[in-house]
Amino acid sequence: MVIVGAGECGTRAAFALREAGYDGTIALVGSEAHPPYERPPLSKEAMTGEQAPSIKTIADAARLAEHRIDLRNSTTVLSIDRANRSVRLADGSDLAYDKLLLATGALPRKLPLQGMGGRSVCLRTFDDALLIRRHLRQGVRIAIVGGGFIGLELAASARKLGADVTVIEAQPRILMRGVPEEIAAVVHQAHVAEGVEIVCGDGIASMEDDGETVRIVLSSGRTVVADLAIVGIGAVPVTALAETAGLALNNGISVDARLRTSDPHVFAAGDCCSFPLAVYGDRRVRLEAWRSAQEHGALAARNMLGAEEAHATVPWFWSDQYGLTLQIAGLPDEGDRTIRRDLGDGAFILFHLKDDGRLVAASGIGPDNAVARDVRLAEMLIARSARPDLAALASTAVKLKSLLAA
Repeated sequence: MVIVGAGECGTRAAFALREAGYDGTIALVGSEAHPPYERPPLSKEAMTGEQAPSIKTIADAARLAEHRIDLRNSTTVLSIDRANRSVRLADGSDLAYDKLLLATGALPRKLPLQGMGGRSVCLRTFDDALLIRRHLRQGVRIAIVGGGFIGLELAASARKLGADVTVIEAQPRILMRGVPEEIAAVVHQAHVAEGVEIVCGDGIASMEDDGETVRIVLSSGRTVVADLAIVGIGAVPVTALAETAGLALNNGISVDARLRTSDPHVFAAGDCCSFPLAVYGDRRVRLEAWRSAQEHGALAARNMLGAEEAHATVPWFWSDQYGLTLQIAGLPDEGDRTIRRDLGDGAFILFHLKDDGRLVAASGIGPDNAVARDVRLAEMLIARSARPDLAALASTAVKLKSLLAA
């Protein structure tokens, strides 16, 4: 077995192969020099910890060796030879495979502008986090381009360390992708209360980075000057290997419900692939989420061993900012109507339903873990295509667990 991509998804797949009883060779190929590590802490703990940022490893060398997983880090895969079932590495050597898993992830989307220099950065890797962390201190001016999860988490981290932060979002509001407006408004207010300036509905006309400061001219004519500009405008799936090998693409590497590509010997999983989501009538989606990467890795491993198991889970996302936790189960844009349940202390959940009464998503926000249990129960209701009573959803007197039992 050969796995290209030593992140959350690929590493989980390697261990899942062993857990499923596979006793053959496993090569885990990663382009970074570091051992496999978690990415979610990069925008949070790695930024705000009192000590120098450190890697939160998924598996160290000892654990990899114990499970006989051959980690080839600092290694680039140049091409796939599907006819001979092998991959060519940058050093000219080949790795043969019976089954190949592409877990190549995604890379930050770049601004289509000239003038990007050393003070204009993105966050994807631990090395990126080290670079950004060096700038986060009292009085430093940070401009964040993009009001999505990564940008806002970095804004919260930067403010915690005393930096002056301006968030620039071209869309009419922050968190336009996948987060209901009512919840986005709570996040917006929390940032403003902490001193973040948020500029929405204004694009970027030009950027000038002279190596010391970044001068950003907005479409409105306003100029924002920063000591560091962090660009977080989404991610692009890494598909070059698959495309060159002639594999089907569709918003990423196209796979079926079993994560199999157009070549039966090649699978793809995680951020790099799009797949049909059964709970939404096989709507094709591509998910950039930590839990999805874990689930995909385990599912791909089982199917590489012949399980023929279809993807059947509900998407789940989360973000922590200023003591608030946002959680979303399902895809809110699938809903036709919304029911709100207030949980107290500012916490609430929005239940998104189809016109036929089927629950398709739940979005919640509140302090700490105030919404976690109910979002988890809603996730289970979504998986069962439940049609709960609307009044019961709105009333805190009715436990969601009772709706699940019903």
